[in-house]
Amino acid sequence: MGNCWCRWGSSLDRVSSNAKSESPNYESPTSKSWKEESKLPTNPEEVEDLRRHSAANPLVAFTYSELKIITSNFRQDQVLGGGGFGCVYKGLITGDLREGLQSLQVAVKVHDGDNSYQGHREWLAEVIFLGQLSHPNLVKLVGYCCEDEHRVLVYEYMPRGSVEHSLFSRVLLPLSWSIRMKIALGAARGLAFLHEAEKPVIYRDFKTSNILLDMDYNVKLSDFGLAKDGPVGDKSHVSTRIMGTHGYAAPEYIMTGHLTPRSDVYSFGVVLLELLTGRKSLDKTRPAREQNLTEWALPVLKEKKKMLDIVDPRLLGDYPVKGFQKAATLAYHCLNRNPKARPLMRDIVDSLEPLQVQDEHACHKMAMTAISI
Repeated sequence: MGNCWCRWGSSLDRVSSNAKSESPNYESPTSKSWKEESKLPTNPEEVEDLRRHSAANPLVAFTYSELKIITSNFRQDQVLGGGGFGCVYKGLITGDLREGLQSLQVAVKVHDGDNSYQGHREWLAEVIFLGQLSHPNLVKLVGYCCEDEHRVLVYEYMPRGSVEHSLFSRVLLPLSWSIRMKIALGAARGLAFLHEAEKPVIYRDFKTSNILLDMDYNVKLSDFGLAKDGPVGDKSHVSTRIMGTHGYAAPEYIMTGHLTPRSDVYSFGVVLLELLTGRKSLDKTRPAREQNLTEWALPVLKEKKKMLDIVDPRLLGDYPVKGFQKAATLAYHCLNRNPKARPLMRDIVDSLEPLQVQDEHACHKMAMTAISI
């Protein structure tokens, strides 16, 4: 199966280096022996064996034949998007598929059958993490398929696709200020939950194509293939193989392979900048000095009077100036070169919550003005 692209995401442009060895995301006895033998689970029983110590959410082990029914035999007109892993298809689970299943629209993520070690690791990481984590701002994993060479994930369907699609589309109406701030807050809450979980999780690949939206623009983080267990005890970081996406990965992580929750904070700062400016993190169609969003925007963010120079022109001036300045200042702090100087995700949530109120007030004021006229 070849790579494809549609409204659920884009091809991956991941940073990758073999300079560091990457420890597994889980360390149960079973997974240790799996690591030693470089052997991946080959059936649902082995997957559930790996999940048994951490599984909190029940998952359905689908057969490949059932997935063919769900996706109408993986019809091409059902493709939602894709990337380096393969393709995502829209599907429908009907009540008569199997006893106990309810009718549900789903997204079926099919990993390419290249049998690569890293590809299988990423697939399994999603099963492990989304099988133990549950939050309104994390996409729900319905089930999976682990049959022969097939590695498939079945998620809840998110009708508006990715933030990347909604924000940068040339055919959709531009996202309003209120929706952009709603997206920022929902994404921040999702990351804060991961960082503050009983066993902290570092997302590691936070970007607009991995943030999905329902019909009401509620946010769900997806694609946990690169997620890692965070440092515990007196450890300050996790050493990993350097993987992520160009334009979003924190500079200290790229330089050292040292991963911390503040690495996610940097990536959040990039996404917040994208929401504020309407520009992509990397855009080679722009002049040389403007191709890297953070390099172009950071000098401007240092001066409050110049901040409005980078606002997305498609907002047509319909945004609260003070709210924009506060959000831009927050992005500036998230992008601090010193990771210890970056705010915690919980602090970011606290900073974004008042902006929702401010924006609602501004919209009400504009509505009242229109009525009076």
